[in-house]
Amino acid sequence: MKSLLKMSWAAPHTDVALLVLRVVTGVIFFMHGWLKFGAGVAGIAAFLGTLGFPFAEFFAVILIFVEVVGGAALVLGALTRVSALFTGFVALMSIATVHWSKGFMVGTGGYEFALLLVAACIALLILGAGKYSIDRSVGL
Repeated sequence: MKSLLKMSWAAPHTDVALLVLRVVTGVIFFMHGWLKFGAGVAGIAAFLGTLGFPFAEFFAVILIFVEVVGGAALVLGALTRVSALFTGFVALMSIATVHWSKGFMVGTGGYEFALLLVAACIALLILGAGKYSIDRSVGL
């Protein structure tokens, strides 16, 4: 019973846990970016403009790129720490510019979900991609 509570059985499966975290986080970012890509740079730039972003068109391109390419890179485990840094920053900016004023709960548009994405990105930034990744296969 003590070993069950200590979860000692889980230690050999850290790389599987990183794979799951990386793939799910990456798919979420990729899909959000793909939706933005489908909406077009002009539509995303207009939204960013309402938030007071200067150079909204430039930042719309950056946002779409980070979410699509960064999300795909997380899924593959390619440049994971860099991808986690940039996607995490995007999630943090969404909290600061969109979600914070709406409170915590995601049901009211709050920052709950974006905060979880930031936490996942921090974990990947610190722990890396794990064994089942392109990073590991090329020695990163």
